[in-house]
Amino acid sequence: MKKGLMVTVALVLGLAAVFAGAKKEGAGTQQTVVKIGLMGEELRPAWKAKALEQEGIKVELVNFSDYAVPNRALFDGDIDLNSFQHDAFLQNEIKNQKYELTAIGNTVIFFLGVYSHKIKSLDELQDGDTVVIMNDATNGGRALKVLEAAGVFTLDPSKGNVPTIQDIVSNPKNIQVVEVDASQTWRTLDDPQVAAAVVNSNFVVDGGGVPAQDAIYIKPIDQEGDKPYINLLVARTKDKDNPVYQKVVAAFQTETVAKVITDEPPLKGTALPAW
Repeated sequence: MKKGLMVTVALVLGLAAVFAGAKKEGAGTQQTVVKIGLMGEELRPAWKAKALEQEGIKVELVNFSDYAVPNRALFDGDIDLNSFQHDAFLQNEIKNQKYELTAIGNTVIFFLGVYSHKIKSLDELQDGDTVVIMNDATNGGRALKVLEAAGVFTLDPSKGNVPTIQDIVSNPKNIQVVEVDASQTWRTLDDPQVAAAVVNSNFVVDGGGVPAQDAIYIKPIDQEGDKPYINLLVARTKDKDNPVYQKVVAAFQTETVAKVITDEPPLKGTALPAW
């Protein structure tokens, strides 16, 4: 497996129809094993809610700690699917890395929040304060748009979904925006020089936080404007019509899973079903 890949305890989701050519596992049983890559822990309860007992499928969840790894692992064949990224991120990866990957289904859309150990509202930001965002183009661009929605500054509207720091056109409080790796954003809150940070929900959860309780600002979901940020289940392009993977999509996109997303922590208050 690639460096940076951390395999968590496999989650076995059950079976019922035997697929032709499936891998045998144990006397008298046949299963198709599907390895799905995740980032962080917050989607794990939704996958646990999946009902594949009647589908002859065993799902193994593989956890990653670096956003740069899951698409490479999928493209290289280390995993079969991944479920960690929105469309804007996927398209950027395809463009820059030349991956032959295709979305085969929607999963959730996450609220993106701003956090602080020093202030309780973004209105309390002082002149020249430092705010941290992610350093990758798509998540960083979304973070900037969250800060714009909160009234911190204004962005050049012509830049669409991937604005950069250079596209801030009005900054009344002279806020200093600092970019760091997404996995480090939550940790920067302990830095005395950082007033606030925009943090992906998975890193909040991994850091022991509860997004719905701890965020000082969460941008409301705009079902139209936020479409590029809908999270996806992704396969290698050559496997996009694989009937086993289509069954995995169908098993996720159920009312049972939707209730886990909307009603149970850690997803409650941080995400909405997006199918």
